[in-house]
Order: sequence, then C-alpha cells, then structure tokens
Amino acid sequence: MARLASARAKIAALRQRFLEQLPERLEQIQALSHQLDMAAPDAALLRELHRLVHNIKGTGRSFGFSALGDLAGEFEDLLTTVLDPEINPPPPDWPVLLERFVQSLVLSISKLCTPTLDGIVPRPQIPELYQSPQMFSAEKETCLVYLCEDDALLLQQLSAQLACFGYQIQTFLSTEALRQAVRERWPDVVLMDIEFPESRCAGTETLQAIRQETGKTPPAVFMSSHDDIQSRLNAVLAGGEAYFHKPVNVMDLVRVMDELSNRSQPEPYRVLIIDDEPDVATYHAILLQEAGMLTAQLSNPAKLRYMLEAFRPDIVLMDIYMPGCNGRDLAKLIRQLPDYVGLPIVYLSSETDRKKLFSAMQVGVEGFLCKPVVPEELIAAVSIRADRMRILRSRMVRDSLTGLLNHTAITQFLENVLANAERQHTELCFVMIDIDHFKQVNDTYGHPMGDQVLLALSRLMQQRLRGSDIVGRYGGEEFAVILSGVSMVEAWKVVDELRRNFGLFKFKTPQGTFSSTFSAGIASCTRHATLTDLREAADRVLYRAKRNGRNQVLVEDVET
Repeated sequence: MARLASARAKIAALRQRFLEQLPERLEQIQALSHQLDMAAPDAALLRELHRLVHNIKGTGRSFGFSALGDLAGEFEDLLTTVLDPEINPPPPDWPVLLERFVQSLVLSISKLCTPTLDGIVPRPQIPELYQSPQMFSAEKETCLVYLCEDDALLLQQLSAQLACFGYQIQTFLSTEALRQAVRERWPDVVLMDIEFPESRCAGTETLQAIRQETGKTPPAVFMSSHDDIQSRLNAVLAGGEAYFHKPVNVMDLVRVMDELSNRSQPEPYRVLIIDDEPDVATYHAILLQEAGMLTAQLSNPAKLRYMLEAFRPDIVLMDIYMPGCNGRDLAKLIRQLPDYVGLPIVYLSSETDRKKLFSAMQVGVEGFLCKPVVPEELIAAVSIRADRMRILRSRMVRDSLTGLLNHTAITQFLENVLANAERQHTELCFVMIDIDHFKQVNDTYGHPMGDQVLLALSRLMQQRLRGSDIVGRYGGEEFAVILSGVSMVEAWKVVDELRRNFGLFKFKTPQGTFSSTFSAGIASCTRHATLTDLREAADRVLYRAKRNGRNQVLVEDVET
C-alpha cells in the first residue's frame, strides 16, 4: 500500500505541475495565432501550433482534465484541416473558429488555474490508479521440495542430485509422514511415487487427502514403475502436474519442477519512453514501474543512439508529434540501425486520424495506444511485445541446446564487463570449463547422452551461480563463466563446489550408469589488461588442469 500511495503522490505532483505550466503554454498558443497570416498561413507556424494544442489534448486527458482535452482535440481537428486542405478542406470561416478556440482555451485554463472561494484549485476526475501485481521478483528463493519414496536407495540418490540444483529437499519414506509435514509447512513442490506398500494408488490417494484436509493441492509430480494409461489418468485426476516413468531422467524432472515452482525469475522488462512532454513520460513510467518494469525517458531525439546502447530497451514507446522530429521519422531511423531492426516500437499518442496512424505504422511500428491510456492496457501491451522481443533476442544470442549464451555473446559480455571492472577498479574472474573425456561419452553412449551431460552441467551452473554471473557455452564441451566482484580464491571455491556437485550426477543408459567430471581454469583481470590476454590465461590454466589428471579446478600460478 505504501508503494501505491507513493505512486499516487507522484502522479498528483505531475498533475499540479501541468496546471502550473498551462498559462505559459496558453501564451505560446496566443502568440502563434497572432503571428498567423490568415490569408496565407505559414506552414511552420501552423505545425508548431498544432503540436502545442495536440500536447494539451493528450496531457490533459492523461491527467484527468477531460473537458480541456476535448476542447484541445476540437481545436487540433481544425488545425489539421488547415494543414492538409487537399485531404479535408477547412471550413470557410476557419480564421474565426480558430480565434474562438483560442478564447475558449483562455476561459477553460483560467477556470482550472483559479482557486475557488475556499482557496482550493478543483481536482481532476480521473480513474483510480491501476494496482498491478508485482511481475518480477528481485530475489531467487530456495524451492522447498517434499520427496516421498519407499525405496530408500532411490530416495537418497534423487535427493542428492536434486540438491545439486539448489532445491531444499525433505525426504519421506511413508505417505503418512508426508501428510504430517504438509500440515506443518506447505511445500513448493511434492515429488512422490504412486505405489507404496499399503496400496498401488497410495500416492494419488495421499494427494487427494491433502486437498480434503487443506482445501488446496500443492504442485505435485508423480513417479511410477507403471506406464499404463490408467496410472497416468489417476495421477491427472488426483491433481498431478507431471508424470515420470522410472527410471526418471533427472534433467527432465528439474525442468518441470522449475516451471512448477516459478524459480526462474525473469529480468524486468526495459521500456524506453520517448516524449517531448517529460511529465507525461513520467506518468507512463510510473504506471509501468508499478508493474515491476524498468523505464528510461528521452525528450531529445538527438540522444536516441546513446540511450539505445546504454539502456538496451526491450520496447520503445513514443509520441507521434515532437519538435524537430516526428515519431514516424524517428521510428524509421531506429529501423535503419542494424542492432534494432526488430526492436518493438509502439506509438503512444492522442492522434486518432486513421490515415496518419496507418502512414506512421508503415515504417514497421508494432502498434498504437491512444492517450489517455488505460493502465491495464498499457501494461499488457508492453508485456506482450517485450516478452516476444526477449524470445527473439534470446534465440540470436543463446546456444540452441543448453540455452546459455553462445560464443559470440559471451565474448561481447566479457569485453563489456572487463571494461567496467577497469573503470570501477573491481575484481573479475574468467573461468574456462571443459568436460573430461567427453568424446568417450559420445563414442560409448551416443551423442544424445552426450547432450544430456551438457544439459546437466549447464542447468547446474544456471541454478547454483548468482544472477549477476554470466555463463556461456564456448563451443563443444567447453563453457565460460564470468564472475564479477570476486577474488580468485572466492572464484575457486564456487567453481570447485560446482565440480563436486556435477560429479554426483548419475546418467542412466542401456549400457549402464556413469558419472562425468570437468576441469576448469581461472584467470583474474587484475593480472591481464586485455580481453585476449585474459582468455588465453584462463585457457592455459585449464589445460594445465587437464595435464595434471583432470577433475580439478586451478587458478593462475596456484595448484589447488
């Protein structure tokens, strides 16, 4: 509630500032109308007058001053006919009408800015601020998993492997012990067998009993040695979200449990708002920030290129009418930049002329939102388009198998963070990782199983490293990790724990069960000034670890 109250206070301050600026805007409109030669009006003066009136229309409506916005809208319509007489001829008495509109604006603004007898300026009537749920979480919480299995050995193996992915595991050998635990603390996910000594359907019956006792059902994943339709149907009827036939593929299990527990928290969408009305841009920014998004504002189109590179937006919102550069030209400029050909652009304007909107969208703009925008519609429109941009961008920079950054992307990230570390005088470690004897895995068990090994290591790194750490597939069985703000000793501890956890994985194949290991080399930016030197140093240490017997993590000049 405090956050919502703060947002309302900010919007109230923006409205008040709009009121305070209205007399100055009115003076500009009056000055331009007096300069017009009604017999042969200057096109530049008309366009500037049109822009000022258009801004009052959009801003007034956005801040709840509907009557003022409607009056400015009628004035704008008249100016449009004067600007484009061939498309829609102006009325013969348009000079008289123009003067009347100016006088009406004077009267309307005077009323808005004049206090009543009690000294209070009338407040605008506007809808309540939309209270959007927070879409993004700042912290990645540990997922609590209740694992119930009467086979003690399998219970131990699954618990050990799932713990490697950062899950908090509590194990139970009986369904009664599971039910008691649920009464005391609600889990994020329940993972359990269907068949127990007391009944072939004890697992599904337990889930149904939990629902009867509590009125709700935890996300549940079932395992079973039975693969028949009836067993699967019983699991669905009991409320099971997934079903795995034993022996369970741990990687597939982790993928499902990640989805059920919502452990993967996306980064907030990044929205660039371009508008020559800073207060209107701030208003829309507040609405988006309430939904957990990050925003940046730009009123000077000359700084567009810098803002795109510095802020890296997922979507751009822009007005159509701006001084010196309209939205259509600015959108066309963005489309001519190779890195931003696919960047979603949405017009946010009070323009309602369909022909103008169609012309403006021909440069590849994604859509149009009319001011005053409904907060829910704004958030939905931005979310849908920004999410699609994230997907497309991810496919360009991500490895198709593991989902990690590809070689090109990880190299670019390393170049950027290395430059930042140098400017800020902070530590940075670069890690090269290579899976030991990976060719033997492919030759012995086949390439599909080799892919499972790659997936296991990639998922382990994604789950166990910090959100600020950067992980990529360097090529083949090689991976690269960028650890910012840590010393080589700290980096060694992190990577060596990954190594030990990875060695616990058991990969099941028709030929038998096997484990895999990796070797790693760590280099620090404090010893290397250039990107090439840092990569070569990490590579040298990696191959020293290989020569020393593999399954170990080494740092520069130190063998641990």
